[in-house]
Amino acid sequence: MSADQKIDLTANHQILEIKNLSVNYGGIQALQNVDLIVNTGEVVTLIGANGAGKSTTLRAISRLVNPRNGQIYYNGRNITQCAAYQVVGFGIAHSPEGRRVLARQTVIDNLQLGAYIRSNQAKVKADINRQFEIFPRLAERRNQLAGTLSGGEQQMLAIARALMSRPKLLLLDEPSLGLAPAIVREIFSIIQNLRDTGVTILLIEQNATMALNIADRGYVLEAGRIILTGQAAELLNDQRVKSAYLG
Repeated sequence: MSADQKIDLTANHQILEIKNLSVNYGGIQALQNVDLIVNTGEVVTLIGANGAGKSTTLRAISRLVNPRNGQIYYNGRNITQCAAYQVVGFGIAHSPEGRRVLARQTVIDNLQLGAYIRSNQAKVKADINRQFEIFPRLAERRNQLAGTLSGGEQQMLAIARALMSRPKLLLLDEPSLGLAPAIVREIFSIIQNLRDTGVTILLIEQNATMALNIADRGYVLEAGRIILTGQAAELLNDQRVKSAYLG
């Protein structure tokens, strides 16, 4: 698919739309009146300081937290009141901050659990092999306990596990957190390749420069509110973004 074809595709179809979303944790307002759109085929990044509400946004989409108000639409369907397992079935997968692999299970076990909503075991097995092609290190460690993997390998496993549900929309929360620069570059190369295969990605990333360099568009969150949005290239050159997030 050419770059022009990708642009046409993203212009014509919104895979995710968030309207006026607010989330509270007890008396603390984590998100306030957030509006956000992700188009099919895009990488969209959320940037902001720790505690800005980025992870809460992803957790609301994947239905791990309940909004106080607002609506979440996926492919035109209102999923605001859906259960988390239903959201996975619709085509949304969440690779959480901190990786959250099942430490006492093997790499293969983690991948199989990522496909828990699927019943065709032949296709599940084929997709495990596909993940091993994308992540050759996991193939080498297929029978190793996940808790004994390096941080980078655990992050690869977390992404691969999310992909096992065959998502149309992948939510990635801090994929580079705590990783060495060489591993970060490898992870980001994989993210770009996933986009090229048709996976739409909503990305949270502490390294705002790297995130904006691979994203199509970005949103800046501050204290639970969207304060700025635009094309990734524009945000990279915005003086406010540079001074606050790009060092």
